[in-house]
Amino acid sequence: MFEENRAPAHQIRARHDDRTVRVYQAYAPEIAGPALAAGTFVPPFKRERMTWIKPSFRWMGYRCGWAAKPGQECVLALDITREGFEWALAHSALSHFDADVHADHEAWQAAVRASPVRIQWDPERDVHHRPLQYRSIQIGLSGEAVGLYVDEWITAITDVTPVMLDIRSHLAADRLPEALALLPDEPPYPLPAALAEAIDAR
Repeated sequence: MFEENRAPAHQIRARHDDRTVRVYQAYAPEIAGPALAAGTFVPPFKRERMTWIKPSFRWMGYRCGWAAKPGQECVLALDITREGFEWALAHSALSHFDADVHADHEAWQAAVRASPVRIQWDPERDVHHRPLQYRSIQIGLSGEAVGLYVDEWITAITDVTPVMLDIRSHLAADRLPEALALLPDEPPYPLPAALAEAIDAR
């Protein structure tokens, strides 16, 4: 069982099974609606833009204000293949220089230029959007990675907007236990040691 008070600083936590891992994105209805109907992203979704996927439901809730922010009113849960998820991690570069990972700034910049995926570790949030002591991963897909995501990795899309709205309603009414009960279980995602080192999971 995941224990928040013992969580590593950088750890992927996600709903997953033997085949898939769940990530989240929030969009306006004109993008989310066609995606739900098609089972993947279709126009007006733009493949040429970087698209950020988030394994943490709570961080997604923070980012979209529990589905209240304009342009992020529809929250999608996307089940993608574990092979695709790990391909993204293996073809990524950190969004910032880290002396523990990179030999120097030039090495980091070369990795960024060569990689279609960005990794960012941001403070995880509680249900009130307050930062916690450990971080959550955000994965930015561009170029080749977006095409693979849209065409090959996505196996199912679920509209989780109602859950986001229910949580917001419970929080507004000071019903914290009811809000917490709606959060999905997101156990640590197992990573090969080399892959964990490459993305600075620790």
